[in-house]
Amino acid sequence: MHEWITAAKAELGIDLDVDIAELLDVTKVVAHEVARPAAPITSFLVGYAAALRTGGAGAVSEANRRVTELAGQWAAERENGAAAL
Repeated sequence: MHEWITAAKAELGIDLDVDIAELLDVTKVVAHEVARPAAPITSFLVGYAAALRTGGAGAVSEANRRVTELAGQWAAERENGAAAL
């Protein structure tokens, strides 16, 4: 996987090292708490949001944190709504 990421970054002209485990964690949380198809789209949105801000690894980390929190809230709201029925 790391070789693929290195090749993809080179192809896209990206010189940024990010926490891969953190990126995988956010996609795991979204896949389980929201929906599997939402995970790759959310990854794109995290990257896009980070690029719109400072574009660095810190911006990616912050976007990951925010989306992870949102996914937890999303799941809790859905669970509470289902329990009320």
